[in-house]
Amino acid sequence: MSWKRAARLSEQLKREISEVLRREVKDPRLGVTPTVTDVEVSNDLWSARVYVRIAGDDEVRTQALEGLQSASPFIRRELGKVLRVRRIPELQFRLDRSMEHARRIEEILSDLERGHASDDAGDSDLP
Repeated sequence: MSWKRAARLSEQLKREISEVLRREVKDPRLGVTPTVTDVEVSNDLWSARVYVRIAGDDEVRTQALEGLQSASPFIRRELGKVLRVRRIPELQFRLDRSMEHARRIEEILSDLERGHASDDAGDSDLP
């Protein structure tokens, strides 16, 4: 399977899943509609990892992921109505942790910068 086709399908799935979540899914575990940040379709088009960002603490996120997983068959049916593909991939919802990783990297960099600034201040005492 062409990687271009998989990439096109990923983008289309991302848009359509966002729409289905916003308009059709009424699971109370979701609370606020999750944001679909990325979709990775396997080369054989049999499965797709759907990365979502969910506001709230870990318990809220866990419940929302359970709600998404239980709504997965419904979402696939809705996708089947709008997409022109032979088979809609199995959907696996995952948390998008990229913002958490970016925040952690920023913390590390600012700690390094503060440590470097204090070292420079100590160097000024040298003759």
